[in-house]
Amino acid sequence: MALLLLLIICQCTINSVKTHSLSKPNIILLMADDLGIGDLGCYGNRTLRTPNIDRLAVEGVTLTQHIAASPLCTPSRAAFLTGRYPIRSGMAAFSRVGVFLFSASSGGLPSEEITFSKLLKQKGYATALIGKWHLGMNCESRNDFCHHPHSHGFDYFYGLPVTNFRDCKLGQGSVFLKGVQKALVTPTQITGIALVSLAIAQYIGLLKVPLQALGYFLLIITISFVVLTFFFYHFRHLNCFLMRDHQIIQQPLSYENLTQRLTKEAMQFIGRNTDAPFLLVLSYLHVHTALYASENFKGKSKHGLYGDAVEEMDWSVGQVLDVLKKHNLSDKTLVYFTSDQGAHVEEISSAGEVHGGYNGIYKGGKSMNWEGGIRVPGLLRWPGVVQAGAYIDEPTSNMDIFPTIVKLADAQLPSDRIIDGHDLLPLLQGKVTRSKHEFLFHYCNAYLNAVRWHPGNTFCAEHDAIWSRICVGSVGISCPSSASSCQKKILNNLKESLEEILLIKKIRKLWKKMSPRNNFLFLCIVNDLLDQKRLVLFLICAA
Repeated sequence: MALLLLLIICQCTINSVKTHSLSKPNIILLMADDLGIGDLGCYGNRTLRTPNIDRLAVEGVTLTQHIAASPLCTPSRAAFLTGRYPIRSGMAAFSRVGVFLFSASSGGLPSEEITFSKLLKQKGYATALIGKWHLGMNCESRNDFCHHPHSHGFDYFYGLPVTNFRDCKLGQGSVFLKGVQKALVTPTQITGIALVSLAIAQYIGLLKVPLQALGYFLLIITISFVVLTFFFYHFRHLNCFLMRDHQIIQQPLSYENLTQRLTKEAMQFIGRNTDAPFLLVLSYLHVHTALYASENFKGKSKHGLYGDAVEEMDWSVGQVLDVLKKHNLSDKTLVYFTSDQGAHVEEISSAGEVHGGYNGIYKGGKSMNWEGGIRVPGLLRWPGVVQAGAYIDEPTSNMDIFPTIVKLADAQLPSDRIIDGHDLLPLLQGKVTRSKHEFLFHYCNAYLNAVRWHPGNTFCAEHDAIWSRICVGSVGISCPSSASSCQKKILNNLKESLEEILLIKKIRKLWKKMSPRNNFLFLCIVNDLLDQKRLVLFLICAA
């Protein structure tokens, strides 16, 4: 009897330990900027040295079909924080530019959105965001901070409110200059033609133009030119600065030892919270342009400044892992590494150097919904809880982090809104073998651009994924607003007509659920015949 009682007590103790180990772990989320999936050794790179990031793969799980919710920074990061497609939160643009460009811009991640940092903070977590934010700052005044990280659940912020621009680093060119020059061509031509026409009309007596009016006109043109020149001359001071909480601590931003400073802040935050659960989001500036690297890493890689930046970021990841080990927190901490989108394959410096990364075998890159633009690294390590050295080939999304860590923190998922992400822990522990994502929607800004279909347990389950793609050939972050501007439409892997019918019905049903009421777009599905084979074209049509 005594032996039986002892066994019961031991079993209860073991169960208690297991429950405790899965409850309220520390969370560290490491996010690179514009890193290609092919830039890491654990994803096949053999020339860049990334031993610390590779260590996460050896000691944890590698997601081979990990998908960013958007191929652009702002909407991808909004989806990451909220677990929802960016179009749901209004963080998908209808204009050409799909990201925030200026610190003085009004707008950002709406305060009504629920981020994982808000929910974890309510559960007693210390929360910090270190590095890039890029989700807005103010609403109506320069100091209301309605979109600041503090307003979205982060206790501590150290980093850039917008992003890293070429314009922020002297000698690296400008991301705005070509656009401004292009935008000014037509107004300049119209102004020139108007002035010449007025002069001719005045000369031949057809029209009498008061010299005072002409003077005012020239004055307005001159003032506009001076304002534009002043703005771009002082861009570094106005838009490139470093903040700690609500205070600007460096303006303009200095790149000297910047990664070391971000890493030191992260390590100090961990050191301050060894006795309580914490959430740390370390959002690197690497490897977004302008590229930079400290003296310890400059010129050391085989891939120029880009490679130097990747290897410096890997060093930073190693520092974070080492401080966890120092404080005996490794087994109590879930570490996640990813990139906000794929590498920028079209990035060329003012000196003609290629400053983009490598997306492996995948076509396309940043700002494109080809696989290279949205397939990103996904590494998760939690010793003793998730499988070590495992590979998961199921489709997963950066939106899945939201429900995963919210459940681990014993918080409740919001019931008043749709959460598009799914809890990853059953997959990570090998308890299930299939992802819950049957469909993943991919947008070019606010326009549906592609759909991934992962059939369920039906007769067509042997097909891993189905892609439909529209408006192929769109350049950069300019997205077409109607089907008429599509250059090419592609759908892969549909083999049977019955599968097509099932897919059409499911897409229609899901689209109706997820489309905002005021969205002037609707999904129309057209059956076309190509070489006497069935091809389903998904087109976005203006209503």
